[in-house]
Amino acid sequence: MTEHRIVSLIPSATEIVCALGKRDQLVGRSHECDVPSDVTSLPICCQPNIDINATSAEINRQVSERLQDALSIFKVDRKVLEQLEPTVIITQTQCDVCAVDLSEVEKTLCETLPSNLQLVACEPQSLQHIYGDIHKIGEAIDASSEADGLSESLQSKFQTLREQSSSPTIRPRIACIEWIEPPMAAGNWVPELVDFAGGENLFGEAGKHSPWLDWDDFLKSDPDVIIIVPCGFEIDRTLTELEPLLSRPGWNDLSAVKNNRVAIADGHNYFNRPGPRVVDSAEIIAEILHPGEIDCGHQGTGWIPLDN
Repeated sequence: MTEHRIVSLIPSATEIVCALGKRDQLVGRSHECDVPSDVTSLPICCQPNIDINATSAEINRQVSERLQDALSIFKVDRKVLEQLEPTVIITQTQCDVCAVDLSEVEKTLCETLPSNLQLVACEPQSLQHIYGDIHKIGEAIDASSEADGLSESLQSKFQTLREQSSSPTIRPRIACIEWIEPPMAAGNWVPELVDFAGGENLFGEAGKHSPWLDWDDFLKSDPDVIIIVPCGFEIDRTLTELEPLLSRPGWNDLSAVKNNRVAIADGHNYFNRPGPRVVDSAEIIAEILHPGEIDCGHQGTGWIPLDN
């Protein structure tokens, strides 16, 4: 069996590679790859071209300006890649903002592209795409049977969760907020997670990019439950960013706010990672939607209630 030298430029792909039993063949990572924890010892092969420690509004401004000028959000370190001599590089084509795009990798390596190098581009817009990416990665790193097993395991866990969440008689109406300023709803695979968790998703469509929220429409929808899960933010970071959302006109009049049904979830470690822990994200939603009825052990780590 071929020994690969794998560079993963996406946190979810890094987790997939490790779940397929190929951790020992990982030689490089992105600046965000941090699970499992020992991968942080690997060389970093890319960095953001924006200030990721800025406020939500400022990050949005920087991203908008760079995309408007056709500039990349990330830069790939050619020197590090050349030193690592990878045989497989895993990147994505799904979102210019979330991780290094395939075109950026191709541009960086166009002059030094080894003949034996495989470029694997993930495109996780839905759960079916996530399963497909698992198989795509598995095939590239000689772990196809392991990919079959991982995909089947995830689908089995989703089915178990659906059975658990079908017991409660009420399907709460939920809004998942993926960015704070300006507000954005969660799309892609998140609406499917809401369905498995026993909720009615109000904004964002399965398999489509996350849409900006019209605030008047949001107020009119008056969701039963709100989950705030900004892309790339852990819970503590989100708590420091909330003021622009909480101070918006009408926020305090929402049913979810008045009934203490607002939660903060970990986007960085769960919702924004279309990999092996995507089912954990659905479990988090189920716990939030059905308190006292479903408990998968995520409260306090994967999510917390927002105290009014």
